[in-house]
Amino acid sequence: MKPAAGLSHSFHLALLILLPLVLFALVQLGDTFTKLAFSIILLSKWRMFAVRPRFWPANIRANAVDIIVGLSMVLFMTHSSSHWLQLIWAALYGVWLVFLKPASSTAMTSVQAMIGQLAGLMAIYLTWAASPLYVLVFVTGLVCFLAARHFFDSFDEPYAKLLAYLWGYFGAALAWVLGHWLLFYGVVAQPTLILTILGYGLAALYYFDHEEKLSILLKRQFVFIIIAILLVILTFSKWDIGTI
Repeated sequence: MKPAAGLSHSFHLALLILLPLVLFALVQLGDTFTKLAFSIILLSKWRMFAVRPRFWPANIRANAVDIIVGLSMVLFMTHSSSHWLQLIWAALYGVWLVFLKPASSTAMTSVQAMIGQLAGLMAIYLTWAASPLYVLVFVTGLVCFLAARHFFDSFDEPYAKLLAYLWGYFGAALAWVLGHWLLFYGVVAQPTLILTILGYGLAALYYFDHEEKLSILLKRQFVFIIIAILLVILTFSKWDIGTI
């Protein structure tokens, strides 16, 4: 049984390594094959539906962050200016599939959620920045909700659903406010940057509090750093031109 298990694991690992390379090759072939790359990401999650339908919502929620990261990596490759940069995105996706995604500890699950939110928001505003405001509001809120749900579920938080909805609502509300004069810092949109800073800061506070390592001094340091960074961003943003 051990050799079979070892062979099965090696085969599964080979498929995980092959997937980013296949996506990279498809992106090189043009828009039609890029659509196929997106389809492969979704088809790779077919096991979500290999159970009774009543388990589908839970499976979709559990795999949502992985799907967000996969689709985002394809979008990053399609918007990259060079083959080398596309290959770097493919390599990063390989690292996600082989090392980050299989991890199940509380700390690593938290990292997965944070990466999923960052990648999803970056992809949204990189691709659909010119979309109607209601589209940006909806997809921003959806990504924030799914990332938060992934985060809180790892802690067995009794109010995980409520807290995830609150974070999703906050993300959607921030997108609605800032979407009226959408600013960019290079390729990173202002809503992405602010939600990342706030999300990472609050997640760190929650994690340390859950692990009983959150002292008053550490809490004050986190709050001070978050507020200071946000003040710098808001103060030096060029609100009159829409980009920076």
